[in-house]
Amino acid sequence: MPFVNDTLVLAMTPSGQSQTLTTFLPFAIILAIFYFLILLPMKRRQTKIQEFQDSLKVGDKIVTTGGIYGKVTRISDKVLQVEIADRVRIEVSRAAIAGYQGQEPVVQDSGNT
Repeated sequence: MPFVNDTLVLAMTPSGQSQTLTTFLPFAIILAIFYFLILLPMKRRQTKIQEFQDSLKVGDKIVTTGGIYGKVTRISDKVLQVEIADRVRIEVSRAAIAGYQGQEPVVQDSGNT
């Protein structure tokens, strides 16, 4: 008799195409929500940070993510030289620059977001 029950169940189900649609529609909605609420804003923030770091120039007064205030004195591809006091210069990564002095930080700490 199991064969009869299986046949009966198959006869009662809707067509395969609409069943597939109703099965995957919730997953597609969840993926769309995830993209628009998490991935898209994160991509925009990364673009803004990259533009800021690319626009740094000698003489800019900056703040690092560690809270060090200084003035950019030399720029290379990935490293900046920052003067933090008279004749005291340190080298920091471009990624360690949080923003300009006196302005909202461009780079946020992971605990603040």
